Amino acid sequence: MKNSIKSLKILFAFCALTLVLTSCNRNGDGMAGLRSKAKNLWGNDAEGMLASEGFYGPQDEDFIPLQESDLHSQLADSAIPLPRDVPGEPGSGIPSLDQFREAMADLAKIFQNVYFNTDDYVLRKAEHIAILERVASYLKEHPRTYVAVCGNCDERGSESYNLALGTRRANYVRAALVQRGVDPNHIHPVSYGKEKPLDMGHNPNSWAKNRRVEFRIHEKT
Repeated sequence: MKNSIKSLKILFAFCALTLVLTSCNRNGDGMAGLRSKAKNLWGNDAEGMLASEGFYGPQDEDFIPLQESDLHSQLADSAIPLPRDVPGEPGSGIPSLDQFREAMADLAKIFQNVYFNTDDYVLRKAEHIAILERVASYLKEHPRTYVAVCGNCDERGSESYNLALGTRRANYVRAALVQRGVDPNHIHPVSYGKEKPLDMGHNPNSWAKNRRVEFRIHEKT
């Protein structure tokens, strides 16, 4: 009987939490709203319950916003194993990522940068999807080519936030290439966060240039 009552309490708590989360998302209240509404439901036990169940995000309110369409694609968090060989390690036959080179001449027209909206890691424009198509076609036709997919961000936000966002951008592009038939062992994702801006300005135009994924290639002989 005691176990049944405990189970019912747990079920009620999670149902209530679902309503709270839905309300916070709809109203844009964020984590602060979640804490406040949870306290109304559970009193002083709310903080401990939320923390123990893993509902807290980063304490400094840094987070990567998701849109509903992102939840369907799941490309940035796809369970695609990392490449078998680690660049630069003995026996891999692949140099370290800092020795991958920028595509030049005709290849520069294929391996173009792709750009992202603020706080976003999903490509929204048809022209950027077309670049991924060209990159995927080239890599499939040249199976000895390896590519580093480098996620970058603008200067706003903390270092940790931008490293995480850069990782999501790199993983999204990698997963998109794998979906198009590229060997996942030939695509190495890396995040530079906000460490390598293309444009040193402090304005929206500069930030737009820095929210990008770059490609670096290595032709294995």
